[in-house]
Amino acid sequence: MKLKSAILTVVTLTMFFSCSTNPFTGSKTLALVPNSQLFPTAFAQYNDFLGEHKVIKGTKDAEMITRVGQRIAVAAERWLNANGYQGYLTDYKWEYNLVNDEQVNAWCMPGGKIVFYTGILPVAENEAAIAAIMGHEVAHALANHGQQRMSAGLVQQAGAVVGNIAIKDENTKNIFNQAYGVGSQVGVMLPFSRGHETEADKIGLYLTAIAGYNPDEAANLWRRMAKASGGQAPPEFLSTHPANQTRINELTQLAPAAKAEAKKFGVTSFRVTNKF
Repeated sequence: MKLKSAILTVVTLTMFFSCSTNPFTGSKTLALVPNSQLFPTAFAQYNDFLGEHKVIKGTKDAEMITRVGQRIAVAAERWLNANGYQGYLTDYKWEYNLVNDEQVNAWCMPGGKIVFYTGILPVAENEAAIAAIMGHEVAHALANHGQQRMSAGLVQQAGAVVGNIAIKDENTKNIFNQAYGVGSQVGVMLPFSRGHETEADKIGLYLTAIAGYNPDEAANLWRRMAKASGGQAPPEFLSTHPANQTRINELTQLAPAAKAEAKKFGVTSFRVTNKF
């Protein structure tokens, strides 16, 4: 029992002193892996990824990805500066690349390294939708969601270790490991991930509007995403992402607030651009 108590004390103190602040919500977030360690690792992994994939340069699509990314980055800096977070982006090293791959996906690593796959372009259809995707992915990086996921994973592992140390009976230990694995994943980790996706949708929509793109297009994008998926998706409670219809409803409701936020920065008209 003394060993168990000592481990729990160490874990509790580590979590207490390893927190950062989400600039968009003001809430404290778990940061067991500091950005000073996370960013250089992400940058190196990004370079390795680019070296192993076909990066498209010099085309209209590639130039559009960079253009939209730069506008979203400027929007993020404007919002952060206006809300008392000057210098927040000092260690971010923005980079935008279009990669030849049929996956309908895009992502942003901690520190601002972004990839769009060519497979997502037909679903996006227009530049405003690309901005909605870019805003969402950049929001993950700005809100340190990668850092939080890694930290949560470490806590999940620590819980399993504590349980295995405390339980001596092998049968009971096996039952614990099975129950803990399923329970912590479905009851904690998956809702945690869905919460990040919802948060990134909101932050990204605001950045999209501040960058001058029509936030209404985000809901239209997810209507096309739902159609492209052919309805093939796990139940929401077993998924890392909210259901398509959930996102469509929330983005539709958030669009007026995003336009109102953009108005604070002098943005009152919004571009969509034609299909590409």
